[in-house]
Amino acid sequence: MNIKNIILDIDGTLWNTTEVVAEAWKRAIEEEGYQNDIYVDALKLQSLFGKTMDVIADLLFEGVPENHKKRLLAKCCEYEQQALTDQQLDILYPDVRETIVSLSKEKKLYIVSNCQSGYIELFMEKNQLGQYIQDKECFGDTGRGKGENISLLLQRNHLDKKETIYVGDTQGDKEASEEAGVAFVYASYGFGSVDAYITKITAFKELLSL
Repeated sequence: MNIKNIILDIDGTLWNTTEVVAEAWKRAIEEEGYQNDIYVDALKLQSLFGKTMDVIADLLFEGVPENHKKRLLAKCCEYEQQALTDQQLDILYPDVRETIVSLSKEKKLYIVSNCQSGYIELFMEKNQLGQYIQDKECFGDTGRGKGENISLLLQRNHLDKKETIYVGDTQGDKEASEEAGVAFVYASYGFGSVDAYITKITAFKELLSL
């Protein structure tokens, strides 16, 4: 392949926020009075990240009445955004920043995630990477799944599918890539396992030699 465009997942591919997010979600869950019904920790979130936010709510908030799920999820996301904004630790995977800077000199870089609105912007601002990312799309902004959002980004930026890869860490990422018609590169150091891929990387910097 002549790779000109690289679309990136965030969670499990660029950074690992699950410890920070779990503590924020626990606080929201407790404030809403569901601490005895919902258990959340970093490992639990790793098994859920990559799914759309509505699916995460259905799976994690199983005992919560339907009319309360949306409010609880909104509070979890609010507290998550604040916790990630405030925390000072570098939670990027090794060499992510340097690799993105290097890749951007020859490739066009994009982000597509199943996250809430504002999350990609927070990631870019927090890590001073916004100048290297050409465009982005997410579930929170469109209400659509990752496959559709990859397709939207391709169309909007007039990208050739044959010159584009999607880099992610879950089976859902692989299926979204297939749906959008782009090649999938498996970040095997992330959260999930995948049944098939064009190639895999065991560290983010391996994209430089792909």
